[in-house]
Amino acid sequence: MLPKVALRRCGTYETSEVYNTVKESVGLLGGIGSFVKKGEKILIKPNLLSAKSPDAAITTHPSFVKAVIRLVKEAGAYPVVGDSPGMGSTAKVAARCGILDVCKEEDIPLVEFRQSIEIDNPDGKTFKRFEIAKEVLDVDGIINLPKLKTHTQMFMTLGVKNMFGCIVGTRKAQWHLSAGSDREHFARMLVDLYLFLKPRLTIVDGIIGLEGEGPGSSGKPRHLGLVLASQDAIALDRVVMEIIGAKPDNLYTCKVARDDGLGETDIKRIDVLGDSIQSVFVRDFVFPKIVDIAFSLPYNLNRHLKKHLTAKPYINKKICTLCKMCVDLCPPHIMKKIDNAIEIDYDNCIRCFCCQEICPEGAIRVKEGWLMKVLLK
Repeated sequence: MLPKVALRRCGTYETSEVYNTVKESVGLLGGIGSFVKKGEKILIKPNLLSAKSPDAAITTHPSFVKAVIRLVKEAGAYPVVGDSPGMGSTAKVAARCGILDVCKEEDIPLVEFRQSIEIDNPDGKTFKRFEIAKEVLDVDGIINLPKLKTHTQMFMTLGVKNMFGCIVGTRKAQWHLSAGSDREHFARMLVDLYLFLKPRLTIVDGIIGLEGEGPGSSGKPRHLGLVLASQDAIALDRVVMEIIGAKPDNLYTCKVARDDGLGETDIKRIDVLGDSIQSVFVRDFVFPKIVDIAFSLPYNLNRHLKKHLTAKPYINKKICTLCKMCVDLCPPHIMKKIDNAIEIDYDNCIRCFCCQEICPEGAIRVKEGWLMKVLLK
């Protein structure tokens, strides 16, 4: 049976419009009762990257979360909301982005992911063991609510990558450090993690997405007016790539899923329900700058040309407030505050762009290597 992806237009974040569109989208897949049973405890897993207002389009919108909470309740199940932000407590981030208020209004718990549990993943293609937040393993099922955003390391953060938030915040850096600059290696981890956790449903908030240098404050909000839903996030992510006019291999998780035979990425073999891809096609979506080619070069050449070929994080000192969030988060610990500036040791930078992702001021940008600029002219 072909994987099904529901696609519907939704013009605003007005509560009733979002609820009706999300319910209709899930209805195209069989209704919420096909995914949630009475009496179950269901984790609603939004994207809570950082403490920003909903208008910044960095986190899943609170009205989107509210709609799914209502659907889960209507099925007779017990929803909880949880995620592990890149920096700061879940409560702090949820308060700033409006989701804490939703949890209070709906009288449901907001769960902080604190404790990790090591668990075997015998069916994993590459990764046979994960450390998962205990709170994720204590529920009966997961509904995954990603935000449609660009990502300067992985091209886009959508359904598959959103499950990375099920790893406790302090443990995420270890995965970035392990993968280093090998994006396909990191993508294989994300795909194995997604398949291990197997969210019952993924619903993408694409009403206002983020384009350009996302997924944080350097990206630009863009009204897209879309809601997508599927039981298969790999197929869903592929449909998003088609909508924004991007090559599927640009999304590393899509590429490795295809190469490893772990999901359907052939757009002709995905059943799109509701609105057509052509009717919502985005002709001028701004992609992130991902231009590194140095990691496929021979080692001796790579060592000498890396700094000139590869993109790197660049700090705008006029905008930087010296909050040191980037310094604290940096996986290889190669950022330091020296005098009145943050300095980066580029020789040991792994180009994970976690610093750019987490910067609350949008002061860290992606800067192309000068030799790459010459080659691309």
